[in-house]
Amino acid sequence: MQYKEDDYLMISGIQHFQFCRRQWALIHLEQQWEDNVHTVIGEIMHEKVHDPNLKEKRKNVLITRALPVFSRSMGLSGECDVVEFHRQEEGVRLFGHRGLYKVYPIEYKKGKPKVSEEDILQLTAQAMCLEEMLSAKITEGAIFYGSIRRRECVEITEERKLQVEQIASEMHQYYDRKYTPQVKSSQRCKSCSLRETCMPGLTRTVSVKQYMHQMLED
Repeated sequence: MQYKEDDYLMISGIQHFQFCRRQWALIHLEQQWEDNVHTVIGEIMHEKVHDPNLKEKRKNVLITRALPVFSRSMGLSGECDVVEFHRQEEGVRLFGHRGLYKVYPIEYKKGKPKVSEEDILQLTAQAMCLEEMLSAKITEGAIFYGSIRRRECVEITEERKLQVEQIASEMHQYYDRKYTPQVKSSQRCKSCSLRETCMPGLTRTVSVKQYMHQMLED
């Protein structure tokens, strides 16, 4: 299946969808967004990285920033924070440059490595877009975490690619139906920037005694 450009969804939605499907729907369907300290720090960090006019060359490495990417097969589009092109004996050809290059995408995150894989799947989606655009094979990328100030290497596996394809397909289904899932309260709600909009606490069933006690404390 080939999606039309008007039907593309945001690659960043992969992370939101994997974190919480309701959060994704509130942001990408209902256009609701609230900043907290985490999102503000993240935006400042990306502003420093996203300068499309800034290109570097370090020996045999070309570095591009804010590189637009897309996938017709998955119906996704967005930007890669940084893509490094390493000159080597095998790889892809780049217009205006001699030789062959290995493609190495890098995503920037403000926090630290997570136990869950939403950051990894977002990077995998970017790699898949680059593969489709450049007819390349990408087996590795990296995530730079601001709190630890270093890169974490990520293996781009077939299993992760399959998971990204499934998520992208489900995102399109939700988008076509304009479907916002019901609240499923969890520990993740505490760190969500949309906590006050989503109001997960309203789903909790409490006794009258507990409710009165809480109201008196407030």
